[in-house]
Amino acid sequence: MTNDQLERLESLKAGTVASATLALAFVVTTFVNNFLLTPSVFSFSSLFAGAIAVVCGFLFGVTYRYIIREDSNIQLKTGAVMAFGCVRGLTQIEMALQSSQTVLPAIATAGESIVWFALAAIALSLSIRLGWVKAFSSN
Repeated sequence: MTNDQLERLESLKAGTVASATLALAFVVTTFVNNFLLTPSVFSFSSLFAGAIAVVCGFLFGVTYRYIIREDSNIQLKTGAVMAFGCVRGLTQIEMALQSSQTVLPAIATAGESIVWFALAAIALSLSIRLGWVKAFSSN
């Protein structure tokens, strides 16, 4: 395999770790929100939202691996988490404002988004530390 192919494989692994983490976080928060706090029926929109979370997780994982490289700069790591979390969360707040819905649930969901990406960053950092995923080298 060429070096480019090996890097793509590592990015695929990073994306897979992050998407699995977001999928798990989505299932837990959806269960808490929809079944414990406000009992409701499972819907197609929940399934679609889960698929979106998985795709966002994959994109985060690939991007995060390139952002942090072999650096231990905490600002880079938290900046990546906040960038992805805020983009997703602020979009949800904007949609609530445009549809004249109550904003408080959207704010809570925005907070969840930041937590999801923080969990994905932790999972990726652990995966890199354990050698499951190789950090992107600047060379």
